[in-house]
Amino acid sequence: MLSFLQRIGKSLMFPIATLPAAALLVRLGMEDMLNIPFITAAGNGILGNLALIFAIGIAMGFAKDGNGAAALAGAIGYLVLDGGIEAINKDVDMGVFAGVIAGVIAGMLYNKYNDVKFPEFLSFFGGKRFVPIITSAVMVVLSFVFGYIWVYPQAVLDSTANWILNGGELGVGVYGVLNRLLIPVGLHHVMNALIWFDFGTFTTEAGEVVRGEINRFLNGDPSAGYFLAGFFPVMMFGLPAACLAMYAAAKKERKAAVGGMFLSIGLTSFITGVTEPIEFSFMFLSPLLYVVHSLLTGVSMILAFVFDVRHGFGFSAGLIDYLLNYNIAQNPFTLILIGLFMGAVYFVIFYFLIVKLDLKTPGREDEEVEEGATETESSDYDAKAYHYLNALGGPENIETLDYCTTRLRLEMRDRDKINEKELKRQGARGVMKLGKRNLQVIVGTSVEFVADAMKKQMEHGYRAPEGVTDEEIPPEEKESKKVPSRKVKEEDFQMPLNGNVLPLSEVPDEVFAKGMMGPGFAIDPSEGTFHSPVNGKVLQVFPTKHAIGLELENGLEMLIHVGLDTVKLNGEGFEALVESGQKVEQGTPLLRVDLDFVKANAPSVVTPFIFTNAEGANVELLKEGYLEQGQKGVMKIEEGGKGNE
Repeated sequence: MLSFLQRIGKSLMFPIATLPAAALLVRLGMEDMLNIPFITAAGNGILGNLALIFAIGIAMGFAKDGNGAAALAGAIGYLVLDGGIEAINKDVDMGVFAGVIAGVIAGMLYNKYNDVKFPEFLSFFGGKRFVPIITSAVMVVLSFVFGYIWVYPQAVLDSTANWILNGGELGVGVYGVLNRLLIPVGLHHVMNALIWFDFGTFTTEAGEVVRGEINRFLNGDPSAGYFLAGFFPVMMFGLPAACLAMYAAAKKERKAAVGGMFLSIGLTSFITGVTEPIEFSFMFLSPLLYVVHSLLTGVSMILAFVFDVRHGFGFSAGLIDYLLNYNIAQNPFTLILIGLFMGAVYFVIFYFLIVKLDLKTPGREDEEVEEGATETESSDYDAKAYHYLNALGGPENIETLDYCTTRLRLEMRDRDKINEKELKRQGARGVMKLGKRNLQVIVGTSVEFVADAMKKQMEHGYRAPEGVTDEEIPPEEKESKKVPSRKVKEEDFQMPLNGNVLPLSEVPDEVFAKGMMGPGFAIDPSEGTFHSPVNGKVLQVFPTKHAIGLELENGLEMLIHVGLDTVKLNGEGFEALVESGQKVEQGTPLLRVDLDFVKANAPSVVTPFIFTNAEGANVELLKEGYLEQGQKGVMKIEEGGKGNE
């Protein structure tokens, strides 16, 4: 269930990205701005059709390949569902729920029927063309069901909404705490969708009924804005103060390394309201601090309510939205005073807890070296897939199988059946357990081929490839396999772009930070064009363009993984400038990235540079902090050692 809700939350991020444009249009067209009514009407054209937009976005997010056929099916599904319900009972109003339901079902039906085949005379309606048809049929049935029974959950939801909206300090406080606590599991978007786009109604002067806190605030509802105002003190003052506290508590020898990062992510939070880079920097390292942060968010929400502050945003609670909507807010300057108070509270509490309890925030981690996998990856993916399936309890134990750049993402029927030791013996570099049934197996850059081989065996028969037994991996032809030199001189690597150089341990992702993928380091980029740092060739450009594999002239392989969890962006914001097999020299442009888009839609833009076949080598960072593109003497690799120094 957790995995299912996470998929809804992640799918909502794409349609939610349209809101800044809508909010900007609504605001600019108002009387105190440009006084051009049709611009406001244009923005409301987006806000008034959020259910349809959600249906399209969620359907794409649920579809296994993000195909447009799923988006079309989501739109058709919502129109059928909404039209059918209205014909049965005009008093039933499902709001954005109708779009969420239509999107989820359309995406699931796409995954099931996108390759369905029919007899020759019906072949035109097969494959992806069948998805909108079957979605329409399912929605007809659901419209009949919801048309009669939704009056009951609607009554419960209305009561819940009324309690939250009229719960005073307690209502806004509970919402603020839950809003932050649900971020690690990705469910905050689900709750935000209800508060921001569904709860509460307001009739504009033109007689149009609008729903949700954001829409009502932007259209002048005098009761809206209480559930948005309290975020401004946290995002503009509280979290930047937390960055200052973490910097002050960092080890002396690490301050230079983390200072640039904290300054960058602190300014990002203050100006734009994008807080994930800060929150992910301590969320997993020190969960206690994250709980404190969630409680303080609730306190800020309560203070804003007590001082009768109403303010709102179209994107997030940063300086840009604060200034843009200042004229239609109530007591907006009070937020500055609350913000200064919250900033002081954040700094004192964070610094005290970090120092007193020796919490491992960035700059204070124990510099331990993780033992890498001793097994060399086999090039026989069918054999590897067979052994992985064995170690996972067989195909019948796997509910779903997917992958990203480096990991298998699985939902297991019985996770207790997996054999972690065997997975690592077969080359897996780590295993991560999420929730009760979800599992991630760290494979490496060959994960796509391993996953495809596993899917093929699951679909077409599960048996050992010829010459392979359950007890052993097929012997590798070591004589014919070239062993790469693990030595990289200072002049062999140059900065690929302007940015802050960080030790790998400071990457806010456990898999990279602990060296499960191999030794390396990271760069927090300040510009969007990545150039080749080495001479060699392009091994692989990932389909989603967020990562590139390079092979150095000495045979070492390097993975450049732009940002964290960026595979979910499905290539949006990335433009590949090279192709697989292409020779490159130092300075050759590799990839163009829209950093603003990635920062707004991914946890972090910090980019790990991983040497994936440098087991046993020593990666030594010679320089840290801000460096410019083309600079050399950044790092070197020597034979021996156990990974990062």
